[in-house]
Amino acid sequence: MDFLILIAFGLAMWAQTKVQGNFKKGSKIQASSRMTGVEVARRILDSEGLSDVRIELSRRGTLSDHYDPTAKVIRLSEPVYRGNSIASLSVAAHEVGHALQHANHYSMLVLRHKLVPFANIGSQLAPFLLIAGFLLQQGAMLIGIGIILFSAAVLFQLVTLPVEFDASKRAKNKLIELGMITNQEERGVSKVLNAAALTYVASTLIAVLELIKYIMIFRQRQN
Repeated sequence: MDFLILIAFGLAMWAQTKVQGNFKKGSKIQASSRMTGVEVARRILDSEGLSDVRIELSRRGTLSDHYDPTAKVIRLSEPVYRGNSIASLSVAAHEVGHALQHANHYSMLVLRHKLVPFANIGSQLAPFLLIAGFLLQQGAMLIGIGIILFSAAVLFQLVTLPVEFDASKRAKNKLIELGMITNQEERGVSKVLNAAALTYVASTLIAVLELIKYIMIFRQRQN
């Protein structure tokens, strides 16, 4: 099991490198529309009647792009906000995809929002309970509680997968529908979006394997 987790960690590191590599390559290819990320985001939002969703420049650095559903704000990093490359358009459109999900009450996004408090509690408390359970001779109960809490965090990650894939699908469809990319540029957009999705797959795999490992240890303690 430890060997599988190490493989998953290796996959996660490779996925992160792939994301950065594909973004760097895509950043060197200027989109034929010459639209910047912020222009693409605004156009897609307006086409869906989402004029109430704002777009802001994120100050957190590269690849800090995200959609804040509580404030209804899309925050784009400077390379995406001001850039007019294939990578900039892809990332900007992906974040708009989350805004579209929010507006359409996409079921998996709604579920993920409901899981946030449980996932936060689980990710914060589970490690302490699991460590205490492993150190104490009669710590099976603590391990069991830790597993339940950790399961909430894992469930959150599992639900995140379809949310991210759906956002990418919406992004690509809107870019094509509104004529902001050509047929030749579709492949570059797909590479950027697929690489980003791979990081979520890798991190989820790690979490699932760790959960299975804790369950196996718990069963051994019970026996």
